[in-house]
Amino acid sequence: MTNMRPPSKNVLLKVVILGDGGVGKSCLMNRFVSNFFDANSFHTIGVEFLNKDIQVDNERFTLQIWDTAGQERFKALRTPFYRGSDICLLAYAVDDKSSFRALIQWREEFLKYYDVKADRFPFIVVGTKSDIPVAQRQVTAEEVSEWCQEHHVAAFIETSAKSSENVYEAFALAVKQWQKLEKCTERELRAQGHDTIDLTKGVN
Repeated sequence: MTNMRPPSKNVLLKVVILGDGGVGKSCLMNRFVSNFFDANSFHTIGVEFLNKDIQVDNERFTLQIWDTAGQERFKALRTPFYRGSDICLLAYAVDDKSSFRALIQWREEFLKYYDVKADRFPFIVVGTKSDIPVAQRQVTAEEVSEWCQEHHVAAFIETSAKSSENVYEAFALAVKQWQKLEKCTERELRAQGHDTIDLTKGVN
């Protein structure tokens, strides 16, 4: 009989989703949290958030997912909410080249207002609307992979909120990247002779 270690208490992670207006950030969040899709959903005004529990590698997490407005006029409303984030999803639509080109600006905005180093934070690039016909696609997976390599982003995944394809996997991948970065930081501290302190935020 295998001796399985029981899952620990939930670790609370704040996940912020950034990207141009209309790429499907709200649809992505709602599909993941409520398994619901509305093709006629309105643009987010300011910010909104939902919670969802997830288990990754026998560890339980509560993801506090923040959906931000992509329009420039809402910049002053969204940027204060970057603080305290644990993960950032950079979203673009595969049928919108301009939304892909804007990823660099979204990443720079996040780094500026959070005041964190890029190599010390888990960014995940998420392509949305992967269910569209091939003829309507404007961004290839190869282009995104090259962009991720150039900007040292470790993970990329394409999703469809409409069909639910890879939606759960996107958030699980984000958690895995956070876990990797945490373990890397712990190893570095031990190598420097520092004692490590568990700073994870447990919730019942």
